Amino acid sequence: MQDLVTVFGGSGFVGRQVVRALARGGWRVRVAVRKPHLAEDMRLGGEVGQIQLVQANVRHDRSVAAALDGAVACVNAVGQAVERGPQTFEAVHVDGARRVAAAARKAGARRLIQFSGVGASADSTSKYARARAAGEAAVREAFANADILRPSVVFGANDRVTTLFARLAAMSPAVPLVGADTRLQPVSVGDIAKAARRLLATETVGGGAYELGGPEVLTVRELVERICAEIQRRPGLIPLPFFAADLMARVGDLAAAIGLPAPITTDQVELLREDNVATGPGLADLGVAPTPLEAVLASYLYRYRPGGQYADNLKRAGA
Repeated sequence: MQDLVTVFGGSGFVGRQVVRALARGGWRVRVAVRKPHLAEDMRLGGEVGQIQLVQANVRHDRSVAAALDGAVACVNAVGQAVERGPQTFEAVHVDGARRVAAAARKAGARRLIQFSGVGASADSTSKYARARAAGEAAVREAFANADILRPSVVFGANDRVTTLFARLAAMSPAVPLVGADTRLQPVSVGDIAKAARRLLATETVGGGAYELGGPEVLTVRELVERICAEIQRRPGLIPLPFFAADLMARVGDLAAAIGLPAPITTDQVELLREDNVATGPGLADLGVAPTPLEAVLASYLYRYRPGGQYADNLKRAGA
């Protein structure tokens, strides 16, 4: 079994897959999360004792330092899609990323992988994208040879995009499309995890930046059409002008402010004004063949078909 790697945000959507991939690669993994009691099932992803859970919050110096004690590598997969209370973009993606990088350097870690996102830019109109860019700069300042992974829209079981649209298509006769013509490059969460594992396994000094996208570039409309075809639904797809989306997103902002689920926020509308397509070094440079949507969608969206898991049987029976 290899040396110890600490994964911050290891119980999240991307983090869970990273932890499993590293465990399969023989690493000992310390999963640093805010609420470890909600992630006890993660221990089952490896051999007995291979995966350890510890409490840590990237906003608190002492917990971050303790989580990195003895680690030779670190992955920061903490992500905040919507600001809630003290969990702001600045606190998590900038200050938190800086704190993790500085602590990793002090602990003597040899490698650091920082997750960011395609579209991270100091010039973006999105607060999220600006914070991601500032976080990258803060990490590089504290840990010069850190590797940056910037995924495009990520798909997989319980994701925030394909699952949401499938649920809407199953429940409603019409699905509103914000940024219907905005281009995306959906990437499998499993491929992202493989990329992280490959990076940690290399003997290079690090310091690279990789934009991770899948094998296809699709507009939002084309992506939703693929989802609807997979779940055998035919709702109306209604492009929503950005001014109307802004009005709807204000309701989402209010919901997020009081801790309720927010279908969309004003900052997410800003993100959808720009294409989210990977450029430069990517999965191929890390030896990972990108997985197409069709290879994965059926494995977790079947529940939204008419008849759920029995949809194909009903179709053959003529029901």
